[in-house]
Amino acid sequence: MTAVIAAPPALPPPAIEQPAPRQVSYGLVSGRAARGTTRVLVTANGRRVASEALRGRRFSLRVRLPLGDVTVGVTTVAPGGRRSSSRVRSVFALPAAGRPRLVASRLDPALRRSLNGHVRRYAGTAGYYVQSLTGGRGAAWNAKARFPAASTLKLAIAAAVLARYSGIPPPGSRLDGLLREMVVPSDDAAANALLVWLGGSTRSGAYHVNDLMRLLGLFDTLMYGGYETRTLSARIPVRVDERPAFGVGKYTTAWDMASLWRALWLASGGMGPLRSTQRGLTPADARYLLWLAAHVRDQPKLDGRVGADRSVEVLHKAGWISSARHDTGLVFWEGGVFVASVMTYRSWGVSTSSDRLAARVAAVALRRFSLVEG
Repeated sequence: MTAVIAAPPALPPPAIEQPAPRQVSYGLVSGRAARGTTRVLVTANGRRVASEALRGRRFSLRVRLPLGDVTVGVTTVAPGGRRSSSRVRSVFALPAAGRPRLVASRLDPALRRSLNGHVRRYAGTAGYYVQSLTGGRGAAWNAKARFPAASTLKLAIAAAVLARYSGIPPPGSRLDGLLREMVVPSDDAAANALLVWLGGSTRSGAYHVNDLMRLLGLFDTLMYGGYETRTLSARIPVRVDERPAFGVGKYTTAWDMASLWRALWLASGGMGPLRSTQRGLTPADARYLLWLAAHVRDQPKLDGRVGADRSVEVLHKAGWISSARHDTGLVFWEGGVFVASVMTYRSWGVSTSSDRLAARVAAVALRRFSLVEG
C-alpha cells in the first residue's frame, strides 16, 4: 500500500495596508504576511521593484514606483516554494522625494527676480506664490491680494466634506460621485450638492468651508454661498502689491490656496494643521483627495510646459470666470515637490494668456528647484 503524503497547506495571501486603492502613494508598501513567510516581493504594473527577507509577520518597504496610475502587487514566499499574492489597483504613485515633511520657508531672491519679470508683464492684475516643500525656498508677489475665487474653492469644499465624513466614501456611492464630479470636471451642481450635504443649504455649507479655512489661519478666503448653475506664517514675503477691483462674491488669495495645498499634502503624511483641527482629515482622507486631484484633466495651465515631462506630475485645481483665471496645485518631480498658486484678473476679460503665465511660473520654478535642490 502506497503512503499518501499530504501537501503543505496553502500560504494565505498578504494583507496590504499601504498603498490603498484610490489614494496617492509615496512608495510605502506595508502590511501583514502569513505565519511562516520568509520573503516579500513587490511588483508595480507586473514588474518587480523590491525583494526583501522577512522576519516576523509585518512588512514595511520603501520602493520606487513608476509615476502615475499603478497596480501594486505583493507576493509572500514561504519555505518549500509556497507563495501567495495580493494586488492593489487604482493607486497614483508619486516620487518618494515628494513625501510630506516639515520645512521652514525662505526667500529665493533669484527665483523672485525671474518670476516677477514674467508676472509684471501680464496685461492685467496677477499674483503668485511658489515654494519648494522639499527645501523651503520660494518667492511671491501680490500673494495676499484678494481675487475672485471661482472654482479654486472646490478644493476647500472637498476638504471640509472629508473632514466631516468618517472614512473615505465607498466607490460608487453618492458622496464619492459628487466629489469626483466636483474635483475632476469641476461640476458646479456637484459643488452645490456637497455644500448642502455639509450644512443643509449652500449658504450654511459655505460657513463650514470658511470655518475650515479659519482653522488653518487663512482669513483672506470667503466661500460666499453656492455656484450659479445653468440647465503657516511664511518667511517668503506675502503682501498686497496690486489689488483687483471686483464686487461681492467668493474670493481667495494665492497665499491662501498655496497654504491649503500644503496643508493637504502634509495631512497625507499625518502631519500639519489639518491633522490638529477638531475635525481633522485622516492621512487616508488627504491621500484620497490628492488622488482625485491627480486625475483632473483641465486645459493646460500649471502643467502647460512641465506636464510634457514624464518625470513630472501636476496635481491641481483651477478656477475660471470671465474676469479671472487661476491655477493652484502641487508639482511633483523626481527631486521633490513644490506648491504653486497663480492668479490673474482683467475687468475686460481674461484669456489663455493667464494659462500661459501659470505654465511659465511652474516651468521657471521647476528649473530653479532642480538646479539648487538636485
